[in-house]
Amino acid sequence: MSANTTSATIFIRENALLPAGLALETAAFLPGWLAVQKLDGHGVSRKIAGARWNFFFLAGAISATVIGRNGPATMQKAVKLILAKRPGQNYNALQIARVVPRSFLGIPYVRVSAHSRHIQEGMYLVPAPNFRLGDAAVLTPALAPAMALGHQENVHSQNAAATPHEAIISNS
Repeated sequence: MSANTTSATIFIRENALLPAGLALETAAFLPGWLAVQKLDGHGVSRKIAGARWNFFFLAGAISATVIGRNGPATMQKAVKLILAKRPGQNYNALQIARVVPRSFLGIPYVRVSAHSRHIQEGMYLVPAPNFRLGDAAVLTPALAPAMALGHQENVHSQNAAATPHEAIISNS
């Protein structure tokens, strides 16, 4: 990875499923992660869209602050911290949104913000068989009696309000 890592840098998991024939120039960055060279987020998005795949943008920035000057070692530490903040999510790419080098009392530090991204062929981030409204597996036991009385709309709205959601934006 070059010393001039800037915003809009894309990292892709080594084992990520990518479209056939997609040529991305990458370099090792962290164990299990590759940095895309010579393309920013828009360039990668155009190549993926050209292969008729989707490059999802998961809303909600992830930030990390690392002590040190802006350079490759500091960026690696920051990206490690960012990846550790979302361990259970199954995304296969990460986009650096902002890199802000600063200093406090002469001590340099870097603040890095990133967004989770996901590359896949289908247009739904949730697998299609699991994407049904009013799915009985999703309902809580407390709401089951209301379902039996035919109040499906009310049950779904109560259940949807009770579970956390992430906003998803597709660039294709």
